[in-house]
Amino acid sequence: MTGDSRRTGAEAEVIEAELLPRQGQLPPVRSGPAYLVNQHTMLGPGQLPPRADWRPAWTDADFRLSQEDIDDLQEEDLAENTLANRDSTIRAFEAWCAAQDPPRLPYPCTTATYTAYGLHLIRRGKAGEFKPDSVSQYMSRIYNWQPVDYRPDPSRVKGRIRAWKKAWVQAGGAVERSAAVTLEYNLRIIAAVDESTVIGKRDAFLAALAYSNLHREMELADQLNKRVKIYDTGLHVTVAASKTDQVAKGSSRFIEDRADLQLVRRARAWRTVLEQLGGAGPDEPLFRALTRGGNLVTYPPGRKRGNRMRPGSLNERLQYLAERAGVPYIDGKKVTSHSWRAGGNTDMAEAGVPLAERNFAGRWADGSHTADTVYDRRHGAGRRDPLKQVPLYGKTDDT
Repeated sequence: MTGDSRRTGAEAEVIEAELLPRQGQLPPVRSGPAYLVNQHTMLGPGQLPPRADWRPAWTDADFRLSQEDIDDLQEEDLAENTLANRDSTIRAFEAWCAAQDPPRLPYPCTTATYTAYGLHLIRRGKAGEFKPDSVSQYMSRIYNWQPVDYRPDPSRVKGRIRAWKKAWVQAGGAVERSAAVTLEYNLRIIAAVDESTVIGKRDAFLAALAYSNLHREMELADQLNKRVKIYDTGLHVTVAASKTDQVAKGSSRFIEDRADLQLVRRARAWRTVLEQLGGAGPDEPLFRALTRGGNLVTYPPGRKRGNRMRPGSLNERLQYLAERAGVPYIDGKKVTSHSWRAGGNTDMAEAGVPLAERNFAGRWADGSHTADTVYDRRHGAGRRDPLKQVPLYGKTDDT
């Protein structure tokens, strides 16, 4: 066979079948069917390649969804806080596109529009409004929002962000991290809580559990009563889904009770309160918003999160507890809900707990080094200096 169209790479090659002429003869008129082949085509003896004009035998029914399917697809796939961040980023992008002269189309956008907006944010960042990582997140959200078949080429924007970040770091820029609420600080925060009140019982258990299980605020906000089993010797806690567990396989661990954190006593005290208030059902949230009088806050019917607190509300509460204890900042870093997660990991790293065990405890992905590179936030210079293991020059144990 000969072919009238040859392409390289993964692109399909269309070949029209014909017999090779004898030397000196003109080739016959092409009249055979066209076939598709590429570098992956494998044919057995006598087997022809697939025809170029072949199409699946789809009918109208193969393209239809039921109304029930349509309704289910209307539900968001993203977590609430992720969705809020994406929507705010998209609104800003749409506003910028509308303000251009002439206006640009934000969805689907061209590579030129995507690149121009990225450069616009970088210029604003260089003026002090944004940091490189923030712009990178904004552009990633816009890219993922675009329809898959029409996504722009992000390579030039990514390259400019990398160059800017390198210059930014060399000029003294640094990523701001929240403080680490290590055990010492957490006990100080809990000591400032009045545990004789309903609100105090919740807050003390909240601070103790956030540290012990290295919780993200979303995990705390979505935790259910049935996923926290209370035993005399500790708690068995299951986190149904997390940032690194989007398919919701779940992660469970047993947390032994400690004389300093008193997890069991505080968990039982709060569970008793929930039983008295009618909020101890197995599918009810573990942490509830309370009125000043210590009653459960009632939400309007149809609220998207039901009785669950907003993650932001838990963050604000933990920050309030730290401020009331006199430690809104530690080592010059602001205390946030992530500070309890960082504190638990930092204390374990200081005690020599292997990375694999800390990854499991904090629900980081297997093989991840985030616990070491991001969440090890020892105060000051830390207590372990590896150079101290080197003996003083000229000095021995005998002198």
